[in-house]
Amino acid sequence: MASNTNRKIYFVFFVCAIALRSALAQLSNQDYYTQRCPRALETIQSAVRSAVANETRMGASLLRLHFHDCFVNGCDASILLDDTVNFTGEKTAFPNVNSVRGFDVIDTIKLKVEKLCPGVVSCANILAVAARDSVVILDGPSWQVQLGRRDSTTASLNDANIDLPAPTLNLSGLVASFSNKGFTAKEMVTLSGSHTIGQARCVTFRTRLYNESNISPSFAMSLKSNCPSSGGNNNLSPLDITSPTFFDNAYFGNLVSQEGLLHSDQQLFSGGSTNAQVAAYSKNLGSFRNDFADAMVKMGGLSPLTGSSGQIRTNCRKVN
Repeated sequence: MASNTNRKIYFVFFVCAIALRSALAQLSNQDYYTQRCPRALETIQSAVRSAVANETRMGASLLRLHFHDCFVNGCDASILLDDTVNFTGEKTAFPNVNSVRGFDVIDTIKLKVEKLCPGVVSCANILAVAARDSVVILDGPSWQVQLGRRDSTTASLNDANIDLPAPTLNLSGLVASFSNKGFTAKEMVTLSGSHTIGQARCVTFRTRLYNESNISPSFAMSLKSNCPSSGGNNNLSPLDITSPTFFDNAYFGNLVSQEGLLHSDQQLFSGGSTNAQVAAYSKNLGSFRNDFADAMVKMGGLSPLTGSSGQIRTNCRKVN
């Protein structure tokens, strides 16, 4: 009898623990810092605006930082951690090395908010807000960033190499990569639209220029002088040749014209299941803007650390 009672007590405790964990995992709205750090969001926005004014490309870089953070074990700022004796971080993963940037901007923002309210604003929340502000500054849509993320105390090179989609992926690989994170094929196309801003290195698209057939000949020719068949690996070209510094839907029109820079870009419009979605976005900016904002809210909710999990790092590059 006592054994049954103990089992019931344990079961009730277990259910309550699960419920509590679920509740703690919920992010909060934009008012999260109203009492504890009322100037946090305006401070982040001001710093991002200054960084983008100094270098337009930085807007795309900050957006990409958030994406590459969230896709590896959730939105926990693990991508910002430098290597330690205990782990090799994500910065040298194949999709990140010599590519992901903007760490200095995040450092600057962190210093500013720490002066305002020490130990309150997480690096993970800074990444999420900076990504939104970057898009808005480049004439893209806005969205309500859910807040309450805390920072991880570790990072994983292996997980970054596995989880981040490579520019060499075919459509099936892209669909699978995003599906593993809970996104539909449509949402994958939507989020790929972030390539309407930013640049890529020659090494990531050289094979497409010289070996692929589903590419506009004039487009390929225009890029070859800056991306020769050998050498110039780090030479940059815009992901969206039409309007590289504005967050619009030109990226999708480029794909329809076979002017996608990366192999993975053109896979979205190459006779497969996502052709119709690309074509629709190329004709309807409003639809893309709305869907992108919704997809970014969803991405920002990937496995955040909340409640007592993780920590609020004082320095985004290292654990407290």
